[in-house]
Formats: sequence, C-alpha cells, structure tokens
Amino acid sequence: MEEKETVTQRERLEQQLRFIVEVDKVKNIFRQTYLADGQRKENDAEHSWHLALSAVLLKEHMKEDVDLTKVMIMVLIHDLVEIDAGDTYAYDTAGAVTKREREVKAADRIFGILPEDQGTYFRQLWEEFEAYETADAKFAHLLDNFQPLLLNDASDGKSWTEHGVHKSQVCKRNERIPETSEIVWEKMQEIMDRHVERGHLKAD
Repeated sequence: MEEKETVTQRERLEQQLRFIVEVDKVKNIFRQTYLADGQRKENDAEHSWHLALSAVLLKEHMKEDVDLTKVMIMVLIHDLVEIDAGDTYAYDTAGAVTKREREVKAADRIFGILPEDQGTYFRQLWEEFEAYETADAKFAHLLDNFQPLLLNDASDGKSWTEHGVHKSQVCKRNERIPETSEIVWEKMQEIMDRHVERGHLKAD
C-alpha cells in the first residue's frame, strides 16, 4: 500500500512539474499595455503578478467580502490560456468573436496537464472568472481592468494613443466596476478624464 501511494505521489509530482514548466511560456505572451516607464510592453506573467499583489492591497475597497486566496489564484491563472490562444486586445472586436472558442480549447489542454483534482479546481476558477458573477470574480475583473488603466496613466497614455482608443470604449469595458467598488470607479473616471484633456483618449 505504501509503495502504491509513493508511486501515485510521484506521478502527481511529475504532472505538477510538467504544468509548472509549461506555464513558463506565459512569460512570452506580450500584452498591448506598456510598463509604467513606457519602455516596453508587459507580458502576461508580469500582469498576473501585478494583479495578485494589487488584490492584497485593494481588498479593503470592495463592497463585498471576498476570499483573497481564491482571488489571487484566479488572477494568477486567468491568462494561462493565452499560451495557446494568444492575447486578445481589449478593444479588438474581430478577435473577440473567436476568443471564447480559442480559450476553452486552451483551458482543456493546459489545465489537463495537472492531476485531475488540481486541474479541475483551476478550470473551475477560470470559468468562475469568465462568468463574472461572484464577488470573487468581480474583484478579479476589477483588478484585471484597473491595472492597465493605471499603467496607461503612468506611461502617458501610450497604448491608448497607439490604438486610437475612445473614452466610451474604456467606459463600456468597465461599466460593471461601480457595483464592485465606487471609489475605484471614481479614480478610473478621474484618470480617463485627465487623458481626454491631454488628447490620449478620444472624447466621444
């Protein structure tokens, strides 16, 4: 019995290590958002780390109580599907059409590398994030949307300017933020208005 348990443990470890090595690829998935210094675009790994840290700091501003550990895991894994599916820019309407199909296929493969219990848990958290219904998912989405806004602010609206983004597009993408945190939404509006004035965001 002990030998069988040891074999199972070793099999689990091998699967976990294969997953850890596989998701290293997320470091090569570059987003459209620039780092705060504007020197280069951030990658998905940097983005996810930034969200996890932000979750610890901003939890106190949320209307509903959340499971911080769960939210941190959620934001750390939410973009792993982009290893296969690629990054779909927030305002890429054409890419959005096939986004769900591409990402579900990627989720099947990537989370399928793990032992079944862990793979199922990660997949459930990913689906919860995508559904955007629970307090935890709402907080995770707020972080995912607020961070690029902060980096655009810090980099003088560089990504917005490059893509000709309109304030109305940013508002539409973030229309559910007020139900999660009024104070964060007020800050987002303040940032958007400042960059409309500077000409980095189109006013209409």
